[in-house]
Amino acid sequence: MEVVIVESPAKAKTINKYLGKDYTVLASFGHVRDLPAKDGSVRPDEDFAMSWSVDSPSAKRLNDIAKAVKNADGVILATDPDREGEAISWHVLEVLRQKRAIKDKPVRRVAFNAITKQAVRDAFDAPREIDVSLVDAYLARRALDYLVGFTLSPVLWRKLPGARSAGRVQSVALRLVCDREAEIERFVREDYWQIAAILTTPRQENFEARLTAFEGKKLQKLDIKSQEQADDIKAMLEGATFTAVSVEAKPTRRNPAPPFTTSTMQQAASSRLGFSAARTMQTAQRLYEGVDIGGETTGLITYMRTDGVQMDPEALGHARAQIARGFGDRYLPEKARHYSVKAKNAQEAHEAIRPTDFSRTPEEARKYLDADQARLYEMIWKRAIASQMQPAEIERTTVEIEAANGDRRAGLRATGSVIRFEGFLAAYAIEKDDDAEDEENRRLPDIRPDEALARDEINATKHTTEPPPRYTEATLIKKMEEIGIGRPSTYTPTLKTLQDRDYVVIDKRRLIPQPKGRIVIGFLENFFRRYVEYDFTANLEEKLDEISDGKLSWKDVLRDFWKDFSGAVEDIKGLRVSEVLDVLNEELAPLVFPPREDGGDPRICPKCGTGNLSLKLGRYGAFVGCSNYPECGYTRQLGENGDNGEAEAGLNGNTVLGTDPLTDEEITLRSGRFGPYVQRGDGKEAKRASLPKGWTPDSIDRERALALLSLPRDVGQHPETGKMISAGIGRYGPFLLHDGTYANLESVEDVFSVGLNRAVSLIAEKKAKGPRGRAKPAALKELGEHPDGGAITVRDGRYGPYVNFGKVNATLPKGKDPMSVTKEEALELIAAKSAKGGKKPARRKAKAN
Repeated sequence: MEVVIVESPAKAKTINKYLGKDYTVLASFGHVRDLPAKDGSVRPDEDFAMSWSVDSPSAKRLNDIAKAVKNADGVILATDPDREGEAISWHVLEVLRQKRAIKDKPVRRVAFNAITKQAVRDAFDAPREIDVSLVDAYLARRALDYLVGFTLSPVLWRKLPGARSAGRVQSVALRLVCDREAEIERFVREDYWQIAAILTTPRQENFEARLTAFEGKKLQKLDIKSQEQADDIKAMLEGATFTAVSVEAKPTRRNPAPPFTTSTMQQAASSRLGFSAARTMQTAQRLYEGVDIGGETTGLITYMRTDGVQMDPEALGHARAQIARGFGDRYLPEKARHYSVKAKNAQEAHEAIRPTDFSRTPEEARKYLDADQARLYEMIWKRAIASQMQPAEIERTTVEIEAANGDRRAGLRATGSVIRFEGFLAAYAIEKDDDAEDEENRRLPDIRPDEALARDEINATKHTTEPPPRYTEATLIKKMEEIGIGRPSTYTPTLKTLQDRDYVVIDKRRLIPQPKGRIVIGFLENFFRRYVEYDFTANLEEKLDEISDGKLSWKDVLRDFWKDFSGAVEDIKGLRVSEVLDVLNEELAPLVFPPREDGGDPRICPKCGTGNLSLKLGRYGAFVGCSNYPECGYTRQLGENGDNGEAEAGLNGNTVLGTDPLTDEEITLRSGRFGPYVQRGDGKEAKRASLPKGWTPDSIDRERALALLSLPRDVGQHPETGKMISAGIGRYGPFLLHDGTYANLESVEDVFSVGLNRAVSLIAEKKAKGPRGRAKPAALKELGEHPDGGAITVRDGRYGPYVNFGKVNATLPKGKDPMSVTKEEALELIAAKSAKGGKKPARRKAKAN
């Protein structure tokens, strides 16, 4: 008997059915070890030695695995085929060796890109060793992230109280969001006019033509800048005669896009399905790990964390056969299409995301899937099929028209297109850009050269330039991929971290940087600019990829990075907070000093009239205060009385959002005495759900309403008890429930996206914490033993850093660096706290001699 180790119970369950009684398949439930969140976990002075810790739930699972391995003939590590999967296998193997469970047993590593019976069997027929280069790349990435976080974050705590953390990739992603916000603030709107004519052919068919030239000058989009100029041109055209000067019909071909990568799948799921990045990945994970189809569990798509766009030759053959069956030979190109990645630093280590069986059409698969799974599978199937189809054949027509009024001349142009052969569009239609003009997609009537055209109407319309849009999750991921920041496995966790830290919020699917995030980026850009530069981060990612390929030593990369980075940190340790605030006042002026309604100087205190406003730092973060404090106590939060936030939309009456596809009942958005809510149907039996905190009425569409009304959501059966785990939103926020045990979720989005693996881990962690459900924050620093017995530690709590001894928690003085606290200072704080509270630290009972 051999023990097979995978990450998830769902994957274990599926593979166990494929392998039979000669194998025992066990799940590690993801990573089993991590670097402890304290100083010394990575030690540069010891050649980057690393200390790992195992949490309680993982320890139990590792003990079960070790027990099974001791009685087995061999071990097969079958975790996912990427860098993270290789790292999980390495960690499990290291722990098993420490537990002396391996001894002389053979250890093999297998990797498969799809969870199907054939793919798993093929992988087991071609085992290999653990890829040391991939593990080295993981170690380098983990060490870099730790060193940046645990070196830079204390600097933030000292210089910017209230700041949570900085991170190697997280901070650069945040910079993208903040830079876009600054660009929007600097944007100056301009008015401009566009002029169009509605003309009629001799055959009495109407079409629209737009002004492109006037009196011999070609016009650009913003050239008509005033109403007077627009009225003059309009008057000229209203008295003009129109002639079609030329008609040019040009055939073009539009080629299909490649199959999905992780980022393009997330982008398409956002624009087409309205899914968040987390919801997309959770749904894709379930499709990859397998669903029950006709009594057999099988994976429906290949591995979903990839930046590759190529498909396996055998899969190409199956796709082409399906095209011939489903669409006909006319849609099948002579040869298979092959793609390459345009994204910077793409590894292309795996296949693109595709169906495991192209003959399993979305229509056939739908009856086995839930709504999210069915919609995502359909999108993946259609995109992969379309990638191997003939191009669309389109005829684009351009008509140049001359308008003459006496000796004044103007030029107009009409454009349109006709699809002559739909090709791949028969499977996967291209989404129209919301901001793109649609005249290219119009069909023009029959227009002939040199014929006169009748004028029906001349329209002059006023427009205003718009600032660039804020990023959505999908467009931010696209930008990160373009400039080489992060990798498929890191996009979604990075976005989640930014939200968890309150650095950004999502409103109407747009990422809006919060004051706390903008201050952190303002600080880093001015005092640590190199480490939030896009090229620097991308080059570091490239070095990590070279480590993966065995071309660089991971410790050499760490040495080079640490030498410069540690020096940069030392250089600013002496920087005064007042110097930081002076810089941020100018850097973030639109945020700190928004325009006043009375038109007064936004930097003068509105209360006393003489003091200067400036950024101030308090225990809980930054605010704006008056220089005449304490005589003048004026303060306000950042962004107040400005245009930095987006007002929550009001709600008048009932808004119909659509109908429930299952019950055909009407879905409405309503307002009640306790706030806005959604409702399905009417009467006393109607299902209702209140909008969660942070959800505004104008952000609710049919899909979000259906998601709310479907709660509580069944996540899956617990692998140990067989009882269902459900996710919902209660009085105290989002939660998981299993067999009477509740566990909190971090965000409302997690209710709709949390998968079985994460749910099982959270339930296990809650049980490990006990009935109160509160675990003590991790120690930042250990100061030694108290004279009465027991450890003294420095910890970071909800309200800032503090010293802990037993049940006594003593808050550190304002501005005190938690990492600089000595044991003597801690003893004084503990004694003062005990005296103030009328308590004495409990003495530990001495053992009897």
